[in-house]
Amino acid sequence: MGEERPGARGARPSLIDEAMLESLTPYLGERDRRTFDVLVLTLLAGRQLEAWISETVAVHELDTSSYFALSALWLAGPPHRMSAGDLARRIVQTSGGATKTMQRLVGRGLVRRVADPDDGRRSLLELTPGGLTLARETLDLVLDAFDSQIGDLDEPEREGVAAAVQRLVAELSERLSR
Repeated sequence: MGEERPGARGARPSLIDEAMLESLTPYLGERDRRTFDVLVLTLLAGRQLEAWISETVAVHELDTSSYFALSALWLAGPPHRMSAGDLARRIVQTSGGATKTMQRLVGRGLVRRVADPDDGRRSLLELTPGGLTLARETLDLVLDAFDSQIGDLDEPEREGVAAAVQRLVAELSERLSR
């Protein structure tokens, strides 16, 4: 029987091979190896996705934080605005990091600050028409490119991955919001 190629269905990335797990057994103790797999594979996938998105959106001179912020504002629906704090939480960024991201986007004319109609003491971040166009273009670009990247996954596999990741995000979000 031939050796599975990296990335083949059912193949385990070399990062977590049986030899590594055996060497970690004394350190893992009674912990479930699946927990280790979920943690390491999720971290690896997150890093890979961030690097991949960075390459994909570079054509629009965006970094990943700017892309995530534009997407979050676009996905918020009309009028495509939210508070800086809500945006920072949505894109999982510190307030300082979100401030720098927003400064870049405001400087490029993609986002503007507007008065909060419910509380005149604070401002909201809102996509400009150019920001709205770029947000939609980059979202389409990323979705089309990602669809081709995961083309080997059939619909049930995609649904399974999406459901598992959604559950993990919900679990982590609940704990982070405490």
